[in-house]
Amino acid sequence: MQLEIGKIYEGKVKGITQYGAFVDIEGGGTGMVHISEIANTFVSEIREHLTENQDVKVKVIGINEAGKVSLSIKKAVENPQPQKPRPARRDDSRPNVWEPKKQTPMSELSFEDMISRFKQNSEERMCDLKRSTDRKNGTRRK
Repeated sequence: MQLEIGKIYEGKVKGITQYGAFVDIEGGGTGMVHISEIANTFVSEIREHLTENQDVKVKVIGINEAGKVSLSIKKAVENPQPQKPRPARRDDSRPNVWEPKKQTPMSELSFEDMISRFKQNSEERMCDLKRSTDRKNGTRRK
């Protein structure tokens, strides 16, 4: 039987991997359902949605030159469930605002840390001083 892109077929899940599931289509060979094509919700673990030897409806969404068949379970469902948003990352709740690093108190620093902090501060102050004197000298010459 020749598979047609866009048609819905019955199949049986033969293997599950991290990135998808392999489905044997009745009389049409084997195709793969990518993890993003399993459900209308975010899928982190395929085994929560599919089991091996489970009968499923799949829609053929593509066949490449090598003959590999791409399948979709979520497009084969007639009444798709509304998509749930992906779980929010922890950083999404914070506004995108720059905050200075919080410095640890001097009592908690080692001697080497205090020396490196002193060096950094003194270099920054020397650069600021040099910039301000260069500006002052540059304005007098004009």
